[in-house]
Amino acid sequence: MERAALIVVDLQNDFCPGGALAVPEGDRIVPLVNALAQAFARAGRPVVATQDWHPQDHVSFRDRGGPWPPHCVQGTPGADLHPQLRREPITHIVRKAYRPDQEAYSGFQGTGLADLLRGLGVEEVYVCGLATDYCVHATALDAARAGFRTAVVEDAARPVYPEQVPERRKEWEQAGVRVVKGEEVLAASPA
Repeated sequence: MERAALIVVDLQNDFCPGGALAVPEGDRIVPLVNALAQAFARAGRPVVATQDWHPQDHVSFRDRGGPWPPHCVQGTPGADLHPQLRREPITHIVRKAYRPDQEAYSGFQGTGLADLLRGLGVEEVYVCGLATDYCVHATALDAARAGFRTAVVEDAARPVYPEQVPERRKEWEQAGVRVVKGEEVLAASPA
């Protein structure tokens, strides 16, 4: 884990219970994500948070023919990071899907994240957040495609549709993405 970074995907109010597009029990991962982020920060490793950052007329919204209700609209409370997510360990925030006609599930799509991580000397990434079967999935696959050793921290993520996770895991395996538990990552981090 010498040159590792943590990517916290879309841990935003609209994806947590009470939000416009809530992931079941999405807020339950916050304590583990905080512990992971603090461990990375103590070791001087980058912690990147991604945010969906949609304009009001985003292509993914139902009134534009997309599959989702309006969510994570720029500048609204729903787009804010979860209030219990500790901000101090976060070294970078990357916003995605901010153009009206471009969807982006991956934190790498249209954000410059790969170049940012390479510039920081990162070779390995640990991906957590919301949702396992959508944005965490796409971010992990893109990280592997970009040449980073990649792991999904399974218990620090939650799916929209749990029944999709086995298929996603197969795709990760084919792409060389490992699945790990938070305690493994914490145990491997310097105290």
